[in-house]
Formats: sequence, structure tokens, C-alpha cells
Amino acid sequence: MKQFNKVWFFWLLLVCVWNFGWPEVKPIYDVLVAILLSILIYKLNKK
Repeated sequence: MKQFNKVWFFWLLLVCVWNFGWPEVKPIYDVLVAILLSILIYKLNKK
């Protein structure tokens, strides 16, 4: 469970960086980046 919290926090941090770093992008790109980041985190978690 502790590992899940670290991974989830890292994902959340990346999503926040994306949202606050590029606030002018369309909402669909926010969704796409969140999905891509979650896939990346999932693959990193598997290793």
C-alpha cells in the first residue's frame, strides 16, 4: 500500500505540473496527458 501512495503521488504531481504549466491548452489534451501519464506510471510500477 505504501508503494501505491508514492506512485499515485508522483502521478498527481505530474498532472499538476501539466495543468499549471500549460493552462491554455484545451481540456481534451488534459485528459489525454493524464491517461498517458497513468500508463507511464503503470509501466514504471510494473518494473
